[in-house]
Amino acid sequence: MTAAADLLLTNAELHTLTEPDRTHEAVAIRDGEIVRVGDTYEIAFLEGVETDRIDCEGRVVLPGFIDAHTHLEQLGQHLVHADLSAAESRAESLDLLAEQAASDPDREWVLGFGYDESEWGESRTLTHNDLDRVSEERPVVAMRVDLHTASLNSIALERLRDEMPAADLRTADGEPTGVAVEDAAEVVRREITADRSEMREVLAAAAGHAVALGVTGVHDKVRGSMAPRVYRELAAAGDLPLRVRIDYWSDHLEALAEVGLATDAEGGTADARVQTGAIKSFSDGSIGSETAKLSAPYVGADGEDDSDGTATGDGDADGNRGQWVVDPEALASLVDRADGNDFQLSVHAIGDEAIEETLSALAETDDPAGSRHRIEHAELATDDQFERMAETGIVASMQPNFHRWAQEGGLYDQRLGVERRKRTNRFRRALDYDVPLAFGSDCMPLDPLLGIHHAVNAPVDAQRLSVTEALRAYTRGAAYAGFDEDRLGTVEAGKRADLVVLEASPWNQTDQIDAIDVALTLVDGDVVYDDR
Repeated sequence: MTAAADLLLTNAELHTLTEPDRTHEAVAIRDGEIVRVGDTYEIAFLEGVETDRIDCEGRVVLPGFIDAHTHLEQLGQHLVHADLSAAESRAESLDLLAEQAASDPDREWVLGFGYDESEWGESRTLTHNDLDRVSEERPVVAMRVDLHTASLNSIALERLRDEMPAADLRTADGEPTGVAVEDAAEVVRREITADRSEMREVLAAAAGHAVALGVTGVHDKVRGSMAPRVYRELAAAGDLPLRVRIDYWSDHLEALAEVGLATDAEGGTADARVQTGAIKSFSDGSIGSETAKLSAPYVGADGEDDSDGTATGDGDADGNRGQWVVDPEALASLVDRADGNDFQLSVHAIGDEAIEETLSALAETDDPAGSRHRIEHAELATDDQFERMAETGIVASMQPNFHRWAQEGGLYDQRLGVERRKRTNRFRRALDYDVPLAFGSDCMPLDPLLGIHHAVNAPVDAQRLSVTEALRAYTRGAAYAGFDEDRLGTVEAGKRADLVVLEASPWNQTDQIDAIDVALTLVDGDVVYDDR
């Protein structure tokens, strides 16, 4: 006799997101595992005296979203400190920082996260002159949305200047402006990272925010912090509501190898909440900070006008083409060492030149497809690069929410010009070449339905996906990128019961997917968020 289920979800519009996608009415869960999918009548035979039942009242049920590129520490900092992501002007961002300073007078540092000057109608980043208006007595730091730029007030700059590479400090008339990029910004990030007790608060806030948006798993990029220990402490205490795959920065490679760790490529135990993921590295910077490595120069912060007044994207032949964060020779050496120690590689590459060097290094490994090496972002990948990624099985880990910058006059136009803007984030082209595609958010912002909305409504055919394709990239595609396709990513018997229940169907309102609310989120069959 078949054992009764622990939980039934009935009266649903359930999409398996298998190939092909199938729809059902109900799902039965036992011991955190999906044991049957079918119609409500069939599933009811698994109901016992202690079985719970949730009537979904026609709501849409999907596999839980897996965000393949997050920074939950920084997301938690948004929630604990000043969140500058919604600031619509320089003045508003400074007001938010001043409010934070006033509300937390005993904290030494005044911190804000997520500002984006490209949406203010001006391109100048925050400087020490701006931040000195917040405080001249306490150090003040504002991190740009891409985390590749940090803005410091005078006292913070004075404290950290000797530790920061001079080449990564922006200057005016020979003097630092308080704007730090790349390695200098990393010095700032290390200084302000949370200690162990605050890290618990930060990560708990971020995890709670994530499950409220239907996220059941993340691939979190971690560097020089207490986050790995705190994740495991939270999991051991039963206080971690989602799965975390930790992608460790390359700084940690030798230590990880020394203690015998390697990428968890077997899926772990069925209910594992914390796993060892990839070794994370960089090749270049970001488009917003004008440090992504391009084959042709940036058009400049204010664009370069052609005859009809639009930015051409041609730039100046002698202009800025970005910079290496890790130069190709050093990256190739790192790839060789990490791959030799059985680690997956997860390499940030945004500009076409950076993608070229990264792809070449990953393709030289013994089994890039079996290792599921990943290029993070791949914003300006060419057709030839997509073709080679498909041939070698290298995963494109991309962020559809980056299309927030693809509107006319937006960040991509300002930095790249119109023609190159149209060649950014080409998800359709990636799938046409059969590149393994995983979606994530980079926490800019963390919101899968927003990203899916942007992928479905992208302005250019080569960027646009169907609803089903976009959902798969945020579920089974991300599961594949984390070696988890056998237990996560679709709704099938034998998979873990990681599910999200939506208030409306993204297939029925393709122009408003970002407006759909999450009703329920389940991980291992447990309800971790309920907003019905």
